[in-house]
Amino acid sequence: MAALSSRLIDKAGGVPLAVARRGEEIENVHYGHIAVVHADGPLVVSAGDPNVAAYMRSTAKPVQSIPIIQAGVMERYSLPEAAIAIMAASHRGEQAQIDLLESMLRLTGVQEEDLIFHAGFPLDQEARKAYLRAGGSPRKLFHNCAGKHIGLLAACMLRGWPIQGYAEPEHPIQQEIKRLVAELTDVPMNDLIGGYDGCGLPVYAIPLWQLAGLYARLASPRANAIYAEEDCMAIERITKAMNDYPELVEGSGRLASLLLTDVNCVAKSGAQGVFAVGLRYEQLGIVMKLSDGMESAWPVILSEVLRQLAEYGRIASREADALCSRIEKAFPSELMNDANRVIGRREAVFQLTSSSI
Repeated sequence: MAALSSRLIDKAGGVPLAVARRGEEIENVHYGHIAVVHADGPLVVSAGDPNVAAYMRSTAKPVQSIPIIQAGVMERYSLPEAAIAIMAASHRGEQAQIDLLESMLRLTGVQEEDLIFHAGFPLDQEARKAYLRAGGSPRKLFHNCAGKHIGLLAACMLRGWPIQGYAEPEHPIQQEIKRLVAELTDVPMNDLIGGYDGCGLPVYAIPLWQLAGLYARLASPRANAIYAEEDCMAIERITKAMNDYPELVEGSGRLASLLLTDVNCVAKSGAQGVFAVGLRYEQLGIVMKLSDGMESAWPVILSEVLRQLAEYGRIASREADALCSRIEKAFPSELMNDANRVIGRREAVFQLTSSSI
């Protein structure tokens, strides 16, 4: 028991990254890890343990979309470029997202019942209320990974691979994804720690600094000429669609969608506290993993990361301030109660340090 406790503190627990105050008293502490990596490989700065293994969760979606693009799904089925954004998305069930998913089903011939996960309702509260008021029943399209699964099934159809078992680790499409994860993160396939994601697909845990390196290179895939040309082309097409259609990638009130409106950013959230950002101009990847699995502290932590990177000279101060201002306007640090009174605030409490891996 003592050994487990020590491991949780030293590894999974991490260091304090942010606190929530009610009045002046600290009510909650958000522990975790941060890694910032340059596209050419070296760790720039970190907080906590940059070597801690973190499941990629939905931050893997841009990589999982590559086999779909390379199979020729877009051209064969005449899909709009917006479909790429929804394939890389964790959508919230907003009407524009569902309209696009229904169009993808019609164009590809994929059957909604072939998606392996359960039916549900929109994650977005306003969309859910509207759907329920209209008497709607559960649908698989409301699962936030529906776009990815439609794309994978369409790719299997084109490749002549079986539809049945498409989510199993030994299926050809999953083997292709695993190969890409290993190559693009520079983690040997045999070292990938596997599990299953919420949607049923295989998911891999990798050292946090290597996930940050992946996002640096998703933003700048040609930075150090280590990726194959066909992979660079697919990555550029996927990330461009994410920037062109940020509202499809997650949705209203989501940090990743806000960041994607800036052409400098490639951003994606993942379940259980994982958030990843790539900065094109600076060729940097930023990844945070909160041990409590919560999302509420992401904005204040990311703003502080950007400010400290500016102090290190890694980001121009003007650019960092502009992005921080947008984040803080959309996600105020003040905490409000149900009576619309300011009762506290969130604040970052970490210091990034230069360290070796």
